[in-house]
Amino acid sequence: MPDTRSSLSLTPAHVAQVHKTIVDKGVEPGVELHSDADYDDWVKRMIRNHPAPGSPTRLFAYGSLIWKPEIEHVAEEIGVARGWHRSFCFRMTRFRGTPDLPGLMMALDRGGQCRGLLYELPKDNLEGQLGKLFRREFTYKPPNSMPRWITVETAFGRTPALAFVMNRASPLYAGSLSLEAVAEVLACACGHVGSGAEYLLNTVTHLEDRGIRDRNLWRLQALVAECIERNSRAVHANEVASA
Repeated sequence: MPDTRSSLSLTPAHVAQVHKTIVDKGVEPGVELHSDADYDDWVKRMIRNHPAPGSPTRLFAYGSLIWKPEIEHVAEEIGVARGWHRSFCFRMTRFRGTPDLPGLMMALDRGGQCRGLLYELPKDNLEGQLGKLFRREFTYKPPNSMPRWITVETAFGRTPALAFVMNRASPLYAGSLSLEAVAEVLACACGHVGSGAEYLLNTVTHLEDRGIRDRNLWRLQALVAECIERNSRAVHANEVASA
């Protein structure tokens, strides 16, 4: 498979310009977090509602789970989730953003289609694996990314898979934003775990490595690179003017 990284507009050098050292101030006042009992309930509910009990449990990965899997898997294959698409559609005031400069995180939102990876999870200790996964994917109440069983198409037919989809009832749901608006945010926002630009570059790069090109993300990475370069020129011009 040809290496397409050289044709990316967004580069590690761009990401370095956005990066800042941010001190995590913790959970904001008034935010309610999921408890261990809440996570246990979510795990039991999803296992109880498994569409095909006894069959392998599959996880649909479309973003950071591709380049930073949280749990082990015994097999993987390409799959298409129809009726869902990648979207930077919820605001983040922590992790990859701050209250003063919120970021945007990608989720699986309704409409369109999405090519991603299907991971087959080991049968051993499924409850423990899902508990670990859920603690990574959602922390606040109500959850932003909700676990849900969806149908994914593969080369061997359709299969149920667990996915994390956007909860449109969440107060952090940003709705459908233009790529230009998203790019402006990702070109600036950074939190204590990194920037939105870094997240985007990692996602696009690892999708390309697997032969998956999301047209919206490909266009978005070019827009983010343009925004970062424009912001850099503006800063330089201001420094020259004030010298």
